[in-house]
Amino acid sequence: MYDVINHKKHGGALSDEEIRFFVSGFTHGEIPDYQASALLMAICLQGMDEHETAVLTDAMLHSGDIADLSSIPGIKVDKHSTGGVGDKTSMIIGPIVSACGVPVAKMSGRGLGFSGGTVDKLESIPGLKTAIDPKRFLSIVCETGIAIIGQSGNIAPADKKLYALRDVTATVESIPLIASSIMSKKLAAGSDAILLDVKTGSGAFMKTLEDSISLARALVSIGVRSGRRVMALVTEMDAPLGCAIGNALEVEEAASTLRGSGPEDLTAVCIELAAYMLMLGGAADDIAECRALSAGAIGSGRAYDKFCKMVAAMGGDVSVIKDGFAKAPLISPLKVGKTGYIARIDAEACGMAALALGAGRVQKEDSIDYSAGIILHKKPGDRVSAGETFAFLHTSSGERIREAEDILSGAVVISELPPPDMKTILAIVSEKEVIKL
Repeated sequence: MYDVINHKKHGGALSDEEIRFFVSGFTHGEIPDYQASALLMAICLQGMDEHETAVLTDAMLHSGDIADLSSIPGIKVDKHSTGGVGDKTSMIIGPIVSACGVPVAKMSGRGLGFSGGTVDKLESIPGLKTAIDPKRFLSIVCETGIAIIGQSGNIAPADKKLYALRDVTATVESIPLIASSIMSKKLAAGSDAILLDVKTGSGAFMKTLEDSISLARALVSIGVRSGRRVMALVTEMDAPLGCAIGNALEVEEAASTLRGSGPEDLTAVCIELAAYMLMLGGAADDIAECRALSAGAIGSGRAYDKFCKMVAAMGGDVSVIKDGFAKAPLISPLKVGKTGYIARIDAEACGMAALALGAGRVQKEDSIDYSAGIILHKKPGDRVSAGETFAFLHTSSGERIREAEDILSGAVVISELPPPDMKTILAIVSEKEVIKL
């Protein structure tokens, strides 16, 4: 292991054997944390080429179980988002894609910090279980065309160990390490095709468009080298997506969007993401036709019906989808201090405010207040008057309100002139090219 560390420290490309030796040894406890940390830092500083990154991903992928989805007919399409604030797209595009005849068998994660997790959002539905054994998972997808569950079994155990170490050794910010972490889990989840939603902006892990495109290219390259159909969209995350931030609040907004009455920005992103999933799944060759299929699934009510069927199959109380959730005990308005146009709403600050209200976790073992969160009543470009309500804060504890108000007040920039229109999709990354929009 000393030789492997020294090789990378001096900028060398690690051989396949060196990478597999490291992943296997660390996973099985034969390589200590201090040596693994040293190699991770060397990778952070010296980087990895595409081949090294693909081999690292493959070694992590094969460190544990690989899901077998062959019993599900058709091309199975998965989607992964790099995380954001108010990002409830999986709960919307999954049902859309399934309603158009492409099966969705998806494993999702939990949230940590200001970025929410799809599993936490779904578990805000009373009775719904995301810890489902593989046989039941497959049967639900065969019966309903869709299931979104928590990561189950022994999927990519090498990634779990490496991520825990990266988190405490300042080695998170490395595109090869980020890409191999994401793709080892996605490839192990067994789908035939994968759409990647790479967020960019203040509420994303990657803050700049160029960094986000670099990550998207790395992810697509790994997927293609592994024999999967993979594309990536780089999407805006400078402002929260939609109006709801927080678990139950986001489920309600997802249901509204599937009924055709969701926020404009959220609906537009979801139709676009679903269209590319449909194209990867072979529903149509033309992206315009796939967009029409996506919009039609919402307009006809078929996508909403799919969502309700999935919730019921996973043990959830469908009545809250139709009638709404029980609201938080405390709902407090936040007003703006001056007149003008909303020029910017900092997504990360909104996420931190929701976290302060109890909607997320600081540590993995923290409990979540499912009713907590924020409903934005204004979005960038909207005109506001001094004293007008900008947002409502939902929580179970009055002590949490003041901190969240302070954070959220600092997230809003009001200008005299309206800001330029924001794009929702900034780039499309495929095996062949990068198209900036």
